[in-house]
Amino acid sequence: MYLTTTIPYVNARPHLGHALELVQADVLARHHRRRGEPVRFQTGTDDNSLKNVLAAEAAGVPVQELVDRNAAAFEGLRGPLDLSFDSFIRTSVHPGHRAGVERIWEATRHDLYQRHYEGLYCVGCEQFYPEGPCPDGHEAALQRVSEQNWFFRLSRYQDALSELIRSGRLRIEPVARRNEVLAFIEAGLDDLSVSRSAARARGWGIPVPGDPDQVVYVWWDALANYVTALEGDDYDRWWVSERRKVHLMGKGVIRFHAVYWPAMLLSAGRPLPTEIFVHDYLTVDGRKISKSSGGAADPVALVDAYGVDAVRWWLLREVPRVGDADFTEERLVARADEDLANGLGNLVNRVATMVHRFLDGNVPPAGEELAAVPVDEALEAFDFRRAATAVWALVEEANRYVERTRPWQRSRAGQEAALGTLVHACRTLAVQLEPFLPTAAARVAAAVAGERLPRPEPLFRRLATAGAAG
Repeated sequence: MYLTTTIPYVNARPHLGHALELVQADVLARHHRRRGEPVRFQTGTDDNSLKNVLAAEAAGVPVQELVDRNAAAFEGLRGPLDLSFDSFIRTSVHPGHRAGVERIWEATRHDLYQRHYEGLYCVGCEQFYPEGPCPDGHEAALQRVSEQNWFFRLSRYQDALSELIRSGRLRIEPVARRNEVLAFIEAGLDDLSVSRSAARARGWGIPVPGDPDQVVYVWWDALANYVTALEGDDYDRWWVSERRKVHLMGKGVIRFHAVYWPAMLLSAGRPLPTEIFVHDYLTVDGRKISKSSGGAADPVALVDAYGVDAVRWWLLREVPRVGDADFTEERLVARADEDLANGLGNLVNRVATMVHRFLDGNVPPAGEELAAVPVDEALEAFDFRRAATAVWALVEEANRYVERTRPWQRSRAGQEAALGTLVHACRTLAVQLEPFLPTAAARVAAAVAGERLPRPEPLFRRLATAGAAG
């Protein structure tokens, strides 16, 4: 599986919405690796945006300095969020990116032409709209722009795109997003402006081949990252030969990935992605999280305060497959305490304590096996909340098993059967939990490892009383 996230602008530091997409992708990557499947998990940053230029001007620093600083913050999420990405591309400095964009431009030149264009431009979205306000909620007024641009004959690919999606060769999930894309395509596609004046871009970006007065439209530039990051044999291995090429993204950019990007590839004669999963937004007080949302949306600050397990678990257990999710620190704390401290932590500690009390720490064979964890089906549907809930069903089943069997009231043989079953369930939990909470899973695995268990220690601190995870 070649698994990619979108690459965000770096006009500011990352927020919790970026963390959501990265954590979702990380779960998929870890899950498929655990099943023995080859995975390349790629993310990165979109450095060549006018938004980045304007942010640098506002800060009074060179564009490259601002881009370098903020891109480092995005790449630095690897540690705090326990991410396992294999590749991180930055479009302003990756050695093969500019040449790769130029190759795609030349391969699509038969579908490119110049004409004058005038329209309303949203810098936040980096796209034109027929009228305002911005449908994605950016508050800045749309700018009227009039200039000579290069255009791509998107209209030529309307039927091909519709057939691609209807046939399932390009799978879009959830179905409502698939239907949204089809409705957009079948309402009629207009040709797409794919360059900007170099003057308006302040000279930042990739020059149009053969036309230095224009720079390549940032979205054309950014979408190309999925192939420009693959150099040499990697391109053949992961883009040409790989059976599953999966893009994860937020709902605000679906048109770029499900319409513009496949059309670019069709025009260039390149292979297409196979799957697109679209998540909705995180909100704070009902408003979409943005880079200006403040400390409540800073994923690193949240990890520092509450721990990586609490942050990842809220993103996976609380965010629905369809619909926005409103974030508060109180909800994060409540979910972590209920599930991690009171649920999983209490179960593992209780089981280990009974094994030491009744069996001198020695682990007997399992008497029976508790219900299987149906994670595969949920993750195949990109339903992370259902997958996390499936793992948690085993925690609940094991806790019910403790109350049903009451090992402390059983004979030695009964204690061995019950506690062997419970240790096996905890070990299964450690394995099943690893894609979701790799740090917590490692602690659970260590707590129930070996033929003789280590002395039990608390696995999770209760955040509501402790105030932080430490």
